[in-house]
Amino acid sequence: MDTFWLYVLGVVIFVVGLAVSIGLHEIGHLVPAKIFGVRVGQYMIGFGPTLFSKKVGETEYGVKAIPLGGYISMAGMFPPGDEPTESKNRVRRLFGKLVQDARQASDESMVDLDKTRAFYNLPVWKRIIIMVGGPFMNLVLAFVLFAILLVGIGQPQPTTSVASVTQCVTLEGVPADCSDVTVEGPGVTGGLLAGDTIVSIDGEKVSNWNDGTDAIRASAGKPLSIVVDRNGVEKNLTITPVLATRSLVDAEGKPILDAAGNPINQEVGFIGIAPTYALASQPITAVFPLMGENISGVTNMILHLPQRMVDVSNVAFGEGKRDVNGPIGIVGVGRVAGEVASTNLVDPVSKGATLIGILASLNIALFVFNMVPLLPLDGGHIAGALYEGARRKIAKWRGRPDPGPFDTAKLMPLTLLVVLLLGSMSALLLYADIFKPVSIFG
Repeated sequence: MDTFWLYVLGVVIFVVGLAVSIGLHEIGHLVPAKIFGVRVGQYMIGFGPTLFSKKVGETEYGVKAIPLGGYISMAGMFPPGDEPTESKNRVRRLFGKLVQDARQASDESMVDLDKTRAFYNLPVWKRIIIMVGGPFMNLVLAFVLFAILLVGIGQPQPTTSVASVTQCVTLEGVPADCSDVTVEGPGVTGGLLAGDTIVSIDGEKVSNWNDGTDAIRASAGKPLSIVVDRNGVEKNLTITPVLATRSLVDAEGKPILDAAGNPINQEVGFIGIAPTYALASQPITAVFPLMGENISGVTNMILHLPQRMVDVSNVAFGEGKRDVNGPIGIVGVGRVAGEVASTNLVDPVSKGATLIGILASLNIALFVFNMVPLLPLDGGHIAGALYEGARRKIAKWRGRPDPGPFDTAKLMPLTLLVVLLLGSMSALLLYADIFKPVSIFG
């Protein structure tokens, strides 16, 4: 297939995946809302003009033109409140109108409807379930996608087959370009070739790459009898590892540091070989650590978002390249998906795995972002419900009257500020994604 159409296919796959993610997110809100009796007027994927819709029962289901989000409209999002007092201050009048408009829209959704079907009238725990339902669906979808990636496709794992042999090393055992100050690599001297499969070392069977490296690292200066399979024929080789200084690493391959924060080094044997990799299915339990890493990464990005956005701005309107691990907008992710699908640098299986990983990470980002405790995000409604529950508990402990529902409509000025900030960040990312796009292939 032509590169252009492969690029388009990658973008289409991403757009469809995004729409499914949004649709399931809103279903996560819709189902518990209906179970708890809240009237849901609309279930929409996207924003802007409606492309098509169909009314089923009391709910209109549809798709809108801009697939950058979605929503369900629930009756009685805000409790009735007092009319705002007139103020000569222009800002206060504006804020008061925001609150009034929010209440009015909520009141209109309750026309000819019993107040027991209002969202605000539900017990706190039911409101939390409704609002958590959306992000939870993204978390479930991320789990399914990561499970397909790890269990179904597998992760690259080193085999016992040699991919390359270091030609030359320094006297300290460091790989280097061949010159007058280097010597032939121990693997080359011993007759090891790329494509050989290590069968045993000193009579001990090598079942995985780590078995072989452990034996080599423990044998600096000691000749090793190594049996390899070369094109179906076993060959006996004798290789003497040179002494080399290497940093200690943990199970994840990260350097182990001392109390002062410096890497801890050790002297080990080295022959200069690298393994080939093959996809190996992982246990389902491997999905949870991977999800945890993604959640931690997105959370860290959100916590440092102001500085990250400054970095994006500096690159977008200046020199330099975008950080592949930095903030990226929907357009940017779509471009990355197209780039992955159209590249000739990886095989089709790796392309599919990368696209699945992109969609899984997107759903993790949707989960974490929507749990931020600010309106209009789901986390803002959850925070409001928790505050109401705590306020009622405290009033009960003190023997005071029930203060009633917490009027989240009063937070509309803050909500407007959040919307403006999100809109500004989206505009900046859109500009950067178009004129300074992220590229994962350099």
